[in-house]
Amino acid sequence: MVLVTAGVTSLAWALGGVIMMSDVRKTSPSTSAIADTSAETAAAPDAGLTTVALPVEDPGPGAGIAAVGGLRIPVRGVASAELVDSFDDVRAKGRHEAIDIMAPEGTPVVAMAPGRVEKLFVSEAGGNTVYIRSFDGTRMSYYAHLRGYAPGLSEGQTVRAGQTLGTVGSSGNADAEAPHLHFAVMRMTPDEAWWRGTPINPYPLLTGAAAP
Repeated sequence: MVLVTAGVTSLAWALGGVIMMSDVRKTSPSTSAIADTSAETAAAPDAGLTTVALPVEDPGPGAGIAAVGGLRIPVRGVASAELVDSFDDVRAKGRHEAIDIMAPEGTPVVAMAPGRVEKLFVSEAGGNTVYIRSFDGTRMSYYAHLRGYAPGLSEGQTVRAGQTLGTVGSSGNADAEAPHLHFAVMRMTPDEAWWRGTPINPYPLLTGAAAP
């Protein structure tokens, strides 16, 4: 059974804290306060990315994925009613500016909306991460703490809503005893760098409480 927790602040169990989007967007990866350049690398498609085998019984795109207004809940098997708004929860470095979706390790993580894979990035805080920019360039969705990437996923690739990107894990600074997807959305300008943008609350987008 998939469990979704609310409190990203209430996530005191995240023992070293989780990635803060404000840190990511304000500085480039080479100067970020959360970056450890000895361990953090921007991963090119052929740079030894960790890929994971998808479940043999994976029913394919769309199956078991809740949809709201054309958007997909980014963890397979999780309904919008199970999500909790933790965007404004306070952490050591400020607002969380994301939601955490708890799920068993290995649960497929899927694209919220169609777009293009802008960056596959391995970081000390977020672990295996994916950045997907909308086709009009104005929205970035961010998926962190993945166990690994779907085979063949690469930067520049076009993805459809509901397409599998990888699986839930605890890479980066996530608690190994509490695997989850750290999910964030940023409003962008088309020419804005992938690590920047203004965080917007994904909870209303995924529950139909507000228009995307």
